[in-house]
Amino acid sequence: MDSFNHLIMPSFKILLTITALAAAVLTGCKEERVMPGQDYLVFGWYHGACQGEGCVDIFKLDKNAGLLYEDSTDRYPSSTAPYEGQFGLTSAAQYQLVQDLPALLPHQLLTQPIGTIGQPDFADGGGYYVEITNNGQRKFWLIDTNKDNIPTYLYPFVDALQAKIIHLQ
Repeated sequence: MDSFNHLIMPSFKILLTITALAAAVLTGCKEERVMPGQDYLVFGWYHGACQGEGCVDIFKLDKNAGLLYEDSTDRYPSSTAPYEGQFGLTSAAQYQLVQDLPALLPHQLLTQPIGTIGQPDFADGGGYYVEITNNGQRKFWLIDTNKDNIPTYLYPFVDALQAKIIHLQ
């Protein structure tokens, strides 16, 4: 019996250790991990006083891969945390419609603190969601659709954003 325990127990301990490590990896944080250098732009619009499919439309543009994804969860974005969606690949034609959007992003926006700009969706006017990931760092903003409530440097960008989202519909 001692020779049996001597042979089986070390194997059992190794198997148990491997199982525990695998369980820890598989049940770890479900949040999307952004690898350093994985750059993308997440953008879209949302409307709180709305019903139907077009109330929340959020997209993820991966310029390096030349791909566009659309979120299927259609969750109302939070002003306290980046958007966590389930993104599915769209067509190459849709990517072509928005491929220039990262170049239109105003540099001044990158200096703004994350959170809200203006009063997005305050008077049922909706809001724009913009998130950038650069070298693994995520920054995001909820931007008012009412131009009276946002800085003038954002006007050309939100005009382009609105036009592109409409074309993606």
